[in-house]
Formats: sequence, C-alpha cells, structure tokens
Amino acid sequence: MDIGIIGSGAIGSCLTSKFIKLGHRVSIANSRGPASLKQLAEEIGAEAATVEDVIKNKEVIIVTIPQKNIPDLPKNLFNNLPEDVVVIDTGNYYPALRDGIIPALEQSGIDSLWVQEQLGVPVVKVFNSIFATSLEAPGKPKGEKDRIALAVSGDNTKAKEIVFKLVDELGFDSFDIGTIAQSWKQQPGSSIYCRDINLAELKKRVDAMGAEWAEMRDIIIGKHKENEAAMAADFPAWLKGFKD
Repeated sequence: MDIGIIGSGAIGSCLTSKFIKLGHRVSIANSRGPASLKQLAEEIGAEAATVEDVIKNKEVIIVTIPQKNIPDLPKNLFNNLPEDVVVIDTGNYYPALRDGIIPALEQSGIDSLWVQEQLGVPVVKVFNSIFATSLEAPGKPKGEKDRIALAVSGDNTKAKEIVFKLVDELGFDSFDIGTIAQSWKQQPGSSIYCRDINLAELKKRVDAMGAEWAEMRDIIIGKHKENEAAMAADFPAWLKGFKD
C-alpha cells in the first residue's frame, strides 16, 4: 500500500520502518521539513516529504503528532482527499505534561472526536494505546496466546477493515471498540491503555467499562490526571508500577 505518515516521533518512525519492511511504500513528513528527515528516510528506505505532499496519492495516512500541534497543520489539508483514503489518528491528550489545556477538546473529553473535527475527515484511532517500545518489538503470529491486542475505533467500517489488516501484518490482534465517539475506551486513563494484553483480556476490560461515557468520564480522566502527575514526578518509577 501507499502510506503517508505525518510525524517522525517514536511511533511515526517505528511505523515507517515496520511498514517499509512489510513491503509498503511509505512517505514521512514532519513540521521541520524533508531535510530534517533525510537521514532517517535513507536508512529505512522511506521518502521524506512535506506535509502537503505526504498525503498525495496515498491509500492510508497516519497522523501521529501531539494534540497541541493538530491545529498547526496546514488549513484545509484534507479538503480534497478522496473518500476512500483511510486517515489514522494515533494521538493522546496530555494536558499537564505536553499539550496544555485545549478547551474545545475538554468539552467532550474524547481525544479523537476532537481530532476528527479539526481535520474535517473521518479518522480511525489505533496505535495510541501501546508504548513505542512494545510496538517496536517483533509481533507474534495470529493465534498465539500472548499476542498483544490493539483497540481500534472509527465510524467507517471499510476503513477499519483496512486497519485490521495492517495491525495483523504488524503482528497484533485488533479489537473493534466501535465508533470514534466510543474511542474514550482506549485513551489514557482507561483500563486497556498501554497494557500489552491479549485479545480475550482486552475484550473483558472493554466490556467492563460499559457504553456510557457520562458514567466513566470522571473515572478515566481522573486516572489520567493521577498518571500524569506520577509521570512528571518520577517517570521510571511510574512506568515500572504501571507495567506491573
């Protein structure tokens, strides 16, 4: 497939490398321009591009930048995007550690619902609920007991089917959370966020959260605030306790 990736951080760079190795054609862009990506692109066989060019003639576009930078993307970037192009959002909202308060996002509290509104196109949320270190590790064949499962949400069924195939190629299982309005189940503070659990356990935890954001909002956002404070105080200690 022809894939364009906006963002060259840990997740963006990892996905670029992995998809290249799987035989996909990948272009990558960031806010600093193609020259800043020349070495990375040459090392892994990708094409460095501008943000405007990275979305051209692509089947899948992955947006993997901090939430605070979403409004800085070129205006109307996706206006002429063909309807069958899949747009993936991997982002998470970290107001205390990185993004600052985004009032419009705070209104709904659902990260990717806000991103979808900002971009003006339907998005599929995936790759947000796994640490880059876990994503970088070799995946496992389908059917293995301890194969990590990734949550997927979005409003377009066909787009999600393409995402399911890409996730499987990477060596992970997929679990369909539902619409983008249900993506709160996979955002920071939820019981499945970055837990490296298998499909059965992920499904069990998703079911336990129920379907009502109004009932879970304070719990999930409160847990996320606790985690942000702990990460700021002592990230290695937080990470060890989080994984345990």
